[in-house]
Amino acid sequence: MTNEMYFPLEEYHDRWKRVHAEMERRGYDLALVWGKSAGTYERSMDILYLTNFYSSHSGQEPDSRLWNARSFCAAILAAGEEPELHSDEFNPRHERLAVEQHHFHMNPIQGVADALNARHIEDRVAWVGSDVLPVKYAKQLERLTPGIEYVYDDDLVRECRRIKSPRELDLFREGGEIVDAAMTNMVEALCLGQSEAEAAIACVSELFRRGGYYQRIAIAHGKYTNFLETTPMHGFSLEAPEPGDLFHCDILGPAYEGYWMDPARTAVCGRKPTPEQKSLVEDCVRIIEEGIQDKIRHGAKIRDVANAAKQMRDHVGGDISEFDANWPYFGHSNGCMWEAPYLSAEMAGEDEIYEEGMVIGVEAFLTREGVGTAEAENNLIVTADGYELLTKCPMLWW
Repeated sequence: MTNEMYFPLEEYHDRWKRVHAEMERRGYDLALVWGKSAGTYERSMDILYLTNFYSSHSGQEPDSRLWNARSFCAAILAAGEEPELHSDEFNPRHERLAVEQHHFHMNPIQGVADALNARHIEDRVAWVGSDVLPVKYAKQLERLTPGIEYVYDDDLVRECRRIKSPRELDLFREGGEIVDAAMTNMVEALCLGQSEAEAAIACVSELFRRGGYYQRIAIAHGKYTNFLETTPMHGFSLEAPEPGDLFHCDILGPAYEGYWMDPARTAVCGRKPTPEQKSLVEDCVRIIEEGIQDKIRHGAKIRDVANAAKQMRDHVGGDISEFDANWPYFGHSNGCMWEAPYLSAEMAGEDEIYEEGMVIGVEAFLTREGVGTAEAENNLIVTADGYELLTKCPMLWW
């Protein structure tokens, strides 16, 4: 990680062309893309992808007499033009922006409204990010631009970035090396009986040392393994596993340059599992490796892969858990957050397929009464005849 842009400008030019083509296909002359990157990176998504902008503000502060809609930003897209960026950042580090047109506003809603009205628009405008901008600010914008017909079309840009470019794939390969090293540190610390907090430090220090980042480190052990984390407020506690305790841990978030990865591993403190623990973890890994990864390739129907994963889970046997209720799928696409398509027979379209160049997460949870919950997740690139594994640290730790 340096102070220079990771991608060259021509990468962004290509992105703009693809988004403009998608706008034309959907019948839009103009698109308004909203994002939020202050305090967290999970909603920067399309803005980061199009402009390489993210805010240094600490988060969505309450409105005041001086500012309004702090932390929100927008890009106006028109065919043949570079995106016009509007933000609440006075100096957004122009050397790191992919665009020259940046406008600073203490009130981004008013600033965007003024820019749109100056264009004398007489046609509908695609509104990308209706799931990002709060209702309060959306109503403000609509009142300030009464002549515009907005059409919510939140997947317009997302569709264009579903297949990753060669440079993006290289970024994910670097990210895989970063999270592998960090995950190895975390699992080894927990195997040695260090506290969850100490294990999180071992993980995050390696992420930072290598230029990576995270949104959440989630750890649970012992009686808490049926939950994602021991302490929901922080994701980890000051408690330490005892020898023989089952534990699982996740790295979640923008691992590298704002692109999200989410590996997960399960092991036993002391590396001496009981037969029941060993069976639980190894069966969970089987769901990942045999039930899912062996089925991944360009052209594979997502529903078919999801059904194969479910059949494998039914075969090895397990109880319904909180994990199944919260995340009723076996994976998802990875990009600037978790995204569609989801590896689920219920969520995927009938003819939806995996395509070469997609980056995905594949995951499984397995719960057995009296033993606990195991989880495992890998990130990988879909290839013409299979997949390329990005997260290569061991799945089994005995």
